Amino acid sequence: METIYGNLQGLKSSQLKQLQRLYHQRIPGDRITTPEFSQRLAAISTEVNQPVCAYINRRGQVIRVGVGTPRQTQIPPMELPRYGAERLSGIRCIATHLKPEPPNEAALTAMALQRLDALVVLNITGTGFTRRGGGATGYVKEAYLAHLIPQESRTLITSPAAFKVGESQIQTPSWNISPPMGLDDLADQDLVDLVENLEAEFQREFIAQEVDADHDRVLIVGLMTSEMTPLQFQDTLLELARLVDTAGGDVLQTIQQKRSRIHPQTVVGEGKVQEIALTAQTLGVNLVVFDRDLSPSQVRNLEMQIGIRVVDRTEVILDIFAQRAQSRAGKLQVELAQLEYMQPRLAGRGRTMSRLGGGIGTRGPGETKLETERRAIGQRISRLQKEVNQLQAHRSRLRQRRQHREIPSVALVGYTNAGKSTLLNALTNAEVYTADQLFATLDPTTRRLVIPYGETNEHQEILITDTVGFIHELPVSLMDAFRATLEEVTEADALLHLVDLSHPAWLRHIRSVREILAQMPITPGPALVIFNKIDQANSETLALAREEFPLAVFISASQRLGLETLRHRLAQLIEYAVDSR
Repeated sequence: METIYGNLQGLKSSQLKQLQRLYHQRIPGDRITTPEFSQRLAAISTEVNQPVCAYINRRGQVIRVGVGTPRQTQIPPMELPRYGAERLSGIRCIATHLKPEPPNEAALTAMALQRLDALVVLNITGTGFTRRGGGATGYVKEAYLAHLIPQESRTLITSPAAFKVGESQIQTPSWNISPPMGLDDLADQDLVDLVENLEAEFQREFIAQEVDADHDRVLIVGLMTSEMTPLQFQDTLLELARLVDTAGGDVLQTIQQKRSRIHPQTVVGEGKVQEIALTAQTLGVNLVVFDRDLSPSQVRNLEMQIGIRVVDRTEVILDIFAQRAQSRAGKLQVELAQLEYMQPRLAGRGRTMSRLGGGIGTRGPGETKLETERRAIGQRISRLQKEVNQLQAHRSRLRQRRQHREIPSVALVGYTNAGKSTLLNALTNAEVYTADQLFATLDPTTRRLVIPYGETNEHQEILITDTVGFIHELPVSLMDAFRATLEEVTEADALLHLVDLSHPAWLRHIRSVREILAQMPITPGPALVIFNKIDQANSETLALAREEFPLAVFISASQRLGLETLRHRLAQLIEYAVDSR
């Protein structure tokens, strides 16, 4: 039996049958509608005293019938047969309206979200013609024809320089609405000519936007809950924009919502989901990034309603790690973290695994492809875990060898992009990759450093290790997967905690690093706080940092300022750490 969508409460069985019979109607392929079909729709709408919508494909077949407005009965983007910024969906909507007025913004927004070929609104009167035997046939007073038009003049915002939190940068969708017309005039409209001309324009606009197709066009969504201050919320969004930029995406727009708590199904409210979908459609976005972790069901619900791929903050970080890892150890750990993240999110994502189960004992009646993929991921995770454990044991042997030779070790820790690799290069003349990006280096790099020791200033050799950068709410999967990297922190005799003093959230960064260090299974050694980039910090910030952290060292690694003082303070730290063993 054909499904009727929308509000069916109070409808009689005879009325439901009339609605179901609409599925058997056929409209000529080159016509938007016919007077007969329009009058029949109006008659049913008059009888049920509610708006009715019929969705028709380009073959003239009715594929969806709904009771309610175009907004209430719209087709989820993921269910549309063809969906993309460069073309229309191949479906038109014929909708009745109980009031004599042009299409309202909600109906036009629904048209834009579904990228309908056209939207026809039939305004009907409260009373209709009476046919023999009684019953209203409906009466169409006037009709409006609406369709999308290209937005050649819209300006796109790229990340990160033009990314401005809290500012509305989006233009509304462009559409055209005809004057009121009669059913005969409406029937004379050539659908094929209208659609072909529109899609040719959309295709030209799409190609112009896709000059750099390698970059994702990203829409960021932020949710401010009662636990966050406005400053923390802005810092979170700006950091997410930096993460997206580091991952190779272009942030076109940010959308924000303030709620007392997270919506369990879609994180943000229903109206905000519609706004996200419309914004993505208008700007030609191909990826939506949320500022918090999403559950598998939330991802599925959002993708169904928005129509494009949705990821969370953790997935962006994992993607950066996958791009940045260079060593075999780093690549193994990244793959392990990605698989552990992916495993509960398989359903509905359409991912295809390259390794499928096979052989004796692995086959069974009725095993679904999803179960096969989950088993394949589980097997791969087990193998990777063993390899990571072997690497962990290998690193442990290397550390024991270093400790046997009694060479003190220091680990560089700090928030991502604090300048750890730059400092390592400045101190040891190493050639570690540096860039003004988050997570520019992932693999731990150890170098020898000679420092003055004791009152006689004799030279002593130590080992200094550059570790992966920390970040606020570091994903748990990364904490587990990067054990080998983080163990460099727990096994070091002392820590150098580097802080980017030029960053407006430097105090929050210090707290985040200390929270992660507190979660380590082994308590790290004593730490020396080093404030970096003092050449870029203002005098008020410098004064506050000196007052809050009187024992800290102030340097500029890139300008090589304060490095001699750092060497002497590092020698004192090592002496204290070794004596405290």
